[in-house]
Amino acid sequence: MPQIKVSGLYKTFKVARRTSGLRQAAKSLFYRKYDTVEALKDVSFTVDTGEIVGYIGPNGAGKSTTIKIMSGILVPDSGRCTIMGRVPWKERIPHVRNIGVVFGQRTQLWWDVPVIDSYELLRDIYKIPRKDYLNNLDLLICTLELKDIINTPVRQLSLGQRMRCELGASLLHNPKILFLDEPTIGLDAGSKIAVRQFIKTINREKNVTVILTTHDMSDIEALANRILLIGRGQILYDGNLDDLKGRFSTRKTIVINYRGYSFPIDDKTISIPGISVVSCSQQKLTLRVDGNGSMLADVISRLSDIIDIVDVSIESQPIDEIILKLYKEYAV
Repeated sequence: MPQIKVSGLYKTFKVARRTSGLRQAAKSLFYRKYDTVEALKDVSFTVDTGEIVGYIGPNGAGKSTTIKIMSGILVPDSGRCTIMGRVPWKERIPHVRNIGVVFGQRTQLWWDVPVIDSYELLRDIYKIPRKDYLNNLDLLICTLELKDIINTPVRQLSLGQRMRCELGASLLHNPKILFLDEPTIGLDAGSKIAVRQFIKTINREKNVTVILTTHDMSDIEALANRILLIGRGQILYDGNLDDLKGRFSTRKTIVINYRGYSFPIDDKTISIPGISVVSCSQQKLTLRVDGNGSMLADVISRLSDIIDIVDVSIESQPIDEIILKLYKEYAV
């Protein structure tokens, strides 16, 4: 039985509209025009225990709305959503005991007090047994490297430090499901790697299910095996990341470092359909390959007969370009 089951969700919002100017502002005090925005239209999917799912789409597609419904913050207009057998907005107290939520642009930590004080308050809110709390706290301090900042007021932390503390706060009560909405937004490279590694660790060691929404496709590539694409409020694609790469990423780049060849290598030298020379110097050759993996072995074998190959690296098409092709295919 799926741990998360979403079926036929619809959600609309009323948005006030008015033109600029003092007269229009005064008029809007008595008469307002509203537009109806369909945030979700018949959204359905399931997620099994222990999965890491990348939930992607352009701004305004409905990602955060879905997360808020699944976490019990919003109530849908219609449709069904069950998380571990519970309806989030009807059974909020038992539901939140089993989930952790991190919104990249929101905080659950108290701004002017040390991080540890926020953790102690969360322990009381979730009624975590003291022994379990201390064990979880030790684990989080170790894996998220919080020792040097745990006694620092939140307002004095950098964004990367705060996000690590936010992750810790969301996991103090041992949730079975973790909802992450833009968890690496604004983080530097080191902080992103630390957050990603931690998510992998809790998924592997505690079998925590993770729903990840982000615009950073390197997060998706590093963490998720499955992708849900939402656009215009509808699920447009649900599939495996490797299948997606095989579908769109047929172009690869080969960089070869070599010695022992005195004149430039060109397309005629290689003479393999689908292989073209991007650049060539005395010691470095860059090729573009439009085709499958068997062509890579063929070109390397042919080049080894005429040059002394020192090193070979093969680069796939960047994940951002693959996702962009997916967006274009579904016109989102």
